[in-house]
Amino acid sequence: MSSSTASLARQWTTWGPVVAALVLVAAWGRDLPGFAVGLIALCLIAAVLAAVHHAEVIAHRVGEPYGSLVLAVAVTVIEVGLIVTLMAGGGEKTSTYARDTVFAAVMITCNGIVGLSLLVAALRNRVAVFNAEGSGGALATVCTLATMTLVLPTFTTSHPGPEFSSAQLAFAAVASICLYGVFVGVQTVRHRDYFLPVPRPGQDSAEEHADPPTRRDAWTSLGLLVVALVAVVGNAKLISPTIEDGVESAGLPKAVVGVVIALMVLLPETLAAVRAARRDRVQTSLNLAYGSAIASIGLTIPAIALASIWLSGPLVLGLGPLHMVLLVLTGVVSALTVVPGRATLLQGSVHLAIFAAFVFLSFSP
Repeated sequence: MSSSTASLARQWTTWGPVVAALVLVAAWGRDLPGFAVGLIALCLIAAVLAAVHHAEVIAHRVGEPYGSLVLAVAVTVIEVGLIVTLMAGGGEKTSTYARDTVFAAVMITCNGIVGLSLLVAALRNRVAVFNAEGSGGALATVCTLATMTLVLPTFTTSHPGPEFSSAQLAFAAVASICLYGVFVGVQTVRHRDYFLPVPRPGQDSAEEHADPPTRRDAWTSLGLLVVALVAVVGNAKLISPTIEDGVESAGLPKAVVGVVIALMVLLPETLAAVRAARRDRVQTSLNLAYGSAIASIGLTIPAIALASIWLSGPLVLGLGPLHMVLLVLTGVVSALTVVPGRATLLQGSVHLAIFAAFVFLSFSP
């Protein structure tokens, strides 16, 4: 990257969150015309991209796999904020937003991001190489969390409908946060080497030898990251009625709202994973994908469980038969992909086919 391009990137990622926050303050509590909603949407996208940029700066400072963890947590904070703001005051019509968004995040990360990353890496290097130990453990955590929080509510009998009782929801929340904590400990401390990119013989990446940002730059990025996250959550709240009205007027299922939220939040994560795959750092791509899925469930469900104390309306978490089939298929195919520690463009294509089926069936169930 040239110095002028780097300078431009620093400028827009500095001013983007600030402008988005100012727009949020100016528009809060007002009736917004169409052009204002469009402007807010642009500011929201800029804030999301800026947030991930600053998370990457911090990640470069702290190194792998901490960098992937920072990105995953940053994206999950955005997701939790969007879900809570959409559910606040929404009543019964928003009862499935948490389930739909978390399930969409799992499908996007485990099929969309993983498939695209494997495809890009395999096209450039014929075979994508990664650590089966770390990726396998992460996948097992995703499957366990998804089953405990999205499948079991459909079969429990203490509460009518696909919902947890208060005690069951509390157990699921505590179990999720504990399992997430164990995963983070294994990823960053006990078995950190399982989550580092696998070097090829003679491989030499200039980026690996680039000087990390200074401490001042890292703290600046941390501050701007916080501003960007606040701007994202607030601006999403402002445009959420437009998203809901658009889905309703088009006659689409309510689950589409969750898919739109997840796609919007995980787009920067996808770009980061693809960039890593192009540099033959597939393990970083998988860290981002599975780490985001784990954080999405392990942090979102406890947050929503806590928020349900004051949120009105029911909290529906259980998946229907169609989505359960997609989840089981994702788990089986992912296990077959991860176990060998090597993948070709076939595995990437299979994951993308499952992702395409998920998107199509979300709009046409």
